[in-house]
Amino acid sequence: MLLVAAAIALLWANLPDNRSYYDLWHTPLTLGLGSFQFVQPLHFWINDALMTIFFLVVGMEIRREIHEGALSDPRQAALPIAAALGGVAVPACIYFALNHEPPGRDGWAVPTATDIAFAVGVLALLGRSIPGNVRVFLLTLAIIDDIVAVLIIALFYSGGLDYTGFLVIGAGVALVFSLQRMGIGSANAYVIPGAIVWIGLLKTGAHPTLAGVLLGLLTPVTSTPMRERPIDIVSRVANELDEKIAAEPGDAHQLGQPVKELRVAQREILPPVVRVQSALHPWVAYGIMPLFALANAGVSLSGVSIAATEPL
Repeated sequence: MLLVAAAIALLWANLPDNRSYYDLWHTPLTLGLGSFQFVQPLHFWINDALMTIFFLVVGMEIRREIHEGALSDPRQAALPIAAALGGVAVPACIYFALNHEPPGRDGWAVPTATDIAFAVGVLALLGRSIPGNVRVFLLTLAIIDDIVAVLIIALFYSGGLDYTGFLVIGAGVALVFSLQRMGIGSANAYVIPGAIVWIGLLKTGAHPTLAGVLLGLLTPVTSTPMRERPIDIVSRVANELDEKIAAEPGDAHQLGQPVKELRVAQREILPPVVRVQSALHPWVAYGIMPLFALANAGVSLSGVSIAATEPL
C-alpha cells in the first residue's frame, strides 16, 4: 500500500494539470477551542501529527529491544549508532565535495536523512525472510539518523531552538512518570501528556514527531504489578461469572464488578509496550504510512535536469 500510494502521488504530481495535488495538501485545517484557533495545512497534520503515532510505534519497538533484545547489549547497540552517524556524515561530505560553491552548497543536509517510513516498508515487503536483528538494526539506524537530521535542521536551517519549549516537554514527561507511578495502565490516560510533549517539541522548533520516539522509549516493558497473576485472575473470574450466571441467569447487575476485574486482568496480561504497539500497528501500516506517502512522494519532474555535468 505504501508503494502504491507513492506511485499514485508521483503520477498525480506529474499530470499536465497537477494543481489539484498541491491544492489538496495545502487545504487549511483548524483545531480550535473557544477563542483559540490553530490553523495548519493538511500536509502539516499528516507529517507532524499523524506521523507522531508512527514514531511512537517505532519507539516502542526500540524500547523492547533495549529491554530484552539486540540493543540490550551496548556493544551490539554501538553498530547501528555508528552506522547512523556514518549515514549522516558520508552523504553530506560527498554532496559538499561536488557542490562547494554557493548557493548549491546550502543543500548539504538533504542527503543525510534516511526515510524511516520507506525503510520500514521495505522490511514489511521482505517479511520473515530476513533475521530479526537485521530489522532492529535498520530501525535503530533510521531512528538515530532521523534525530540527527532534525537536529541539523534546528541548528543550521532555522532561527535556533526556543528553549522555553523544553519546560513544556519536561512537564509532559513528568506527568507521564506520575501516571506510571500511580499504576495507571490505560493507554488513553497518556494522550494528554503525549499532546503536551508534542506541543513542547513544536514550540522548540524541532520536529514534533520526535515526541512519538520519546513516549515510545518511556512506555513500560512490564505489566502493572497485581496481587495475582493476570492469567490467574482471568481464570478465577471466568469461573465466578459462570457460577453466578448459572445461579441467577436473569440478574445482570451482579456481573458488573467481575467483568470490570476481568477487563483489567485481560489488559495486564500483555505489557503496555506490546499492547499499545499491537493496537496501533494496523492503523499505522494501512492508514498513516500510505497517507504519508501520498502526501510526500508527489515530486514534479518538470524542468529537472539529470545531466551528469550538473553537480547538484
